[in-house]
Order: sequence, then structure tokens, then C-alpha cells
Amino acid sequence: MTPALLAITLMLGVTLCYVAVCAASPFGNCRKCSGWGFRMKTDRKGRMKRGKDCRRCKATGKRIRVGRWLYNRWARVYRAGTDGPRPGATR
Repeated sequence: MTPALLAITLMLGVTLCYVAVCAASPFGNCRKCSGWGFRMKTDRKGRMKRGKDCRRCKATGKRIRVGRWLYNRWARVYRAGTDGPRPGATR
């Protein structure tokens, strides 16, 4: 097997695995707050305490995966492009 064919097969396998992950679990943990929904901070004595709510995930602790976001965008554009005027609809 040539190196180019091996690289193509490997990239195809990685892509298919990522598609499967996006289909099975479209949401992942937020990278900023590690899925907690807020940032941890220390007080003056060094004890951990809850910080402010995470603005990136809006305190849910979850984010949509890039692959799922791209699929949702593609599906929205596809639906908008294939939906023609309905019978009896006025413009």
C-alpha cells in the first residue's frame, strides 16, 4: 500500500468516526468551563469557590460540536432551497 493511499484511508476513517460521534452525541463539554457551567476561582485563603457563569455556553456546560453545527447549517440551507411555493400560498 502506498503512503498516499494509506493517508487517504486513515483520513477517511477518522472522518467517518467523527461523523458517528456527532450523530450519537451532538453536544460536547464546553472547553472554557470544562462542562461545569461556571469558572472555578480561589478566594484569598486559597479555597476553591464558584465563579461567574460561563458566557460561552450560557451556564449549560455544553456546546454543539463543529461537525453537528456544519450539518445543521447545511440542512437549513437545503430545506430553504428545496421548499418551493406551496399551492395556494400568497407571496
